[in-house]
Amino acid sequence: MEANLRAGIAVFNAGGYHTAHDCWEDYWLDLESGSDDERLLHGLIQYTAAVHHARNRNWGGATGLAESAGEYLSVLPDEYRGVDIVAVRAYLDTLLSDPEVIERRRPLQLTHDGVVVTPADLEFEATAVAAEALAEARGDEELLEQAIEFARADIDGTAEPDRGETDSRILPLVFDYVREPDSRSLIARRLQQHSERRQAKVADVAGLFEPSE
Repeated sequence: MEANLRAGIAVFNAGGYHTAHDCWEDYWLDLESGSDDERLLHGLIQYTAAVHHARNRNWGGATGLAESAGEYLSVLPDEYRGVDIVAVRAYLDTLLSDPEVIERRRPLQLTHDGVVVTPADLEFEATAVAAEALAEARGDEELLEQAIEFARADIDGTAEPDRGETDSRILPLVFDYVREPDSRSLIARRLQQHSERRQAKVADVAGLFEPSE
C-alpha cells in the first residue's frame, strides 16, 4: 500500500489534483469496505476530487466532496499510515466553509511521515505507480507499462545482459517521466526508442538457445 499511497501524495503535491486519485483507486477498490485502509484512501480520493472541483469553481461539488471526505477520515486516528489526518480534516473544514479559498492559496500539501513528498522523493515502486497514472492521462499507458517491466527486470536482476536484453537508460527515464513534467513528451519518445530497441534485441535472441529440430 505504501507505494500507492506515496505515489498519490507526490502527484497531488506536484499539482496533479485529478491524476492523484488514479494512484490510489485500483488499490482502494480491492480493499474491504469500511476498513481503516479503505477509509483512508476513500477520504483522500474525495479530498483530491474536492480540490479539483474547487479549482474549477464547482463550489457545490467541492463542498459536497469536502464533507464526504471528512466523514471517511473522521474515525481514523490523528495520524494513520504516516498521513497527518488532523491537518487534512482541518483543510476539508476550511474548504467546506469557504471553497473560494482555493483561489487565494494553494491547497494543503500532503505529508507522509512528516515530510511533504515530491516526485523526486519516490523510490522505484512508487515511481512506477505514479508513472502509470500520469501515462493514463496522456495516453502513454502501453509505453510506460513496457518500460516499467524492463526497468523492474533490470533492478531485480532477471534480465539477461549476455543476451543484450538490458538497457540501463530505461530506468532513469522512468524516473524522469514522473519528475520532469515539462519534458514528458520528449522523455516518452526516448522511452519508445529504447523500449523498441530492447524488444528487438530480445526477439533477435529468442530462438538461439532452443534445441534445433
